[in-house]
Amino acid sequence: MLIGEYQHSIDAKSRIIVPSKFRDELGNKFILTKGLDNCLFIFSLEEWAKFEEKLKNLPVASKEARAFVRYFFSGAVECEIDRQGRLIIPQNLREHAKIEKDLVAIGVLSRVEIWSKREWENYSTNADLGYDGIAEKMAELGI
Repeated sequence: MLIGEYQHSIDAKSRIIVPSKFRDELGNKFILTKGLDNCLFIFSLEEWAKFEEKLKNLPVASKEARAFVRYFFSGAVECEIDRQGRLIIPQNLREHAKIEKDLVAIGVLSRVEIWSKREWENYSTNADLGYDGIAEKMAELGI
């Protein structure tokens, strides 16, 4: 299970350090793609296969389903961690997540999310106002 929050920065060659606790779960190769809420998602190859299977089962006739699949697959790249525990974030994905220098990597159960520090702080601040609403929704879902 991927958990925790780690602060890092991106270097001049678009590399970031993947926290060692995340590397243990992700393995040396994994999938990096556009995430929701202006972040990036990292999936282990095993988790990506599960996600891919779910997306395959979406109805092709649905315009929204096609857009959702395109969104994740158009930005997806297979990454490999170098000997120093770093990965390269392609320019298009950096732009998507608005990553300039400082970033935050968070573990979210089966994936890692990479956020620009500014976007994460904005999201966290705004989410604080809605946690009661989120809790009520979770209760409706039986959680």
